[in-house]
Amino acid sequence: MTRSNTVLITGAGSGIGRALALEAARKGFTLILAGRTATTLEQTKEGCIGADVRCVVADVTTPEGRAAIMDAVGPTLDILINNAGVLSVGHIADMTDADLERMTTTNLVAPMALTRDLLPALRRTRGRIVNIGSVFGDIAYPYFAGYSATKFGLRGFSDALRRELSGAGVGVTYIAPRATRTNAKGAFDALVEPMDMTLDPAEMVASQAWAAILKGKRESFPKGKERIFVKVQRLFPSLVDKSVGAQARDPKTLAALKQLTPSEI
Repeated sequence: MTRSNTVLITGAGSGIGRALALEAARKGFTLILAGRTATTLEQTKEGCIGADVRCVVADVTTPEGRAAIMDAVGPTLDILINNAGVLSVGHIADMTDADLERMTTTNLVAPMALTRDLLPALRRTRGRIVNIGSVFGDIAYPYFAGYSATKFGLRGFSDALRRELSGAGVGVTYIAPRATRTNAKGAFDALVEPMDMTLDPAEMVASQAWAAILKGKRESFPKGKERIFVKVQRLFPSLVDKSVGAQARDPKTLAALKQLTPSEI
């Protein structure tokens, strides 16, 4: 009898995390779902029909939360998906210390710390680390400055970790979705039209992410204009400065900023 591969997903109570869990259940994985709210985790579990699912109520930003996750994982883990994240949008001048610390701790420090803690379990299976980043980790967007910075950091961490673990049998995949239709959309909904954003369903993001994970890809970007923009950004950043800068100065964009509120993803 062979065991089912085990996947840990943080931030699994909603949005992309829930979609990743449902897709993993359909693929026959054993699931460990981590998040801060028992109710939403149970709702995700109910959707994972036929799968072996365990829920861990834990705050990944705290040592105690990560210890609880480690206890649930045990000695081996096949796939770690660092998905939990938060978002605050607006002028950097209006960001509080709490806003910046919340994004940095959740989006960057927590996945680095959890990856460190679970490396022994991943080494035993020659498993894979998956970091859910963002297109904003390549294309730094105005009014998403703090969020972009954390996703740039997560992309850098992914690249460095991949090289550090070369030869160890542990793979690293960086997933960079564009804006997604989740609860977090409310935080930037007013900016969607003036900044010409394309939004994908969480289910599409999860499907494309799993395709990249199972193929062992180093990174995955959405199909469409954003993939082209990422290439332009890396080669000719001044062109993106002009284009996105014009969007940022547009009166419609400036008016939309007054409607923004912090949210979680």
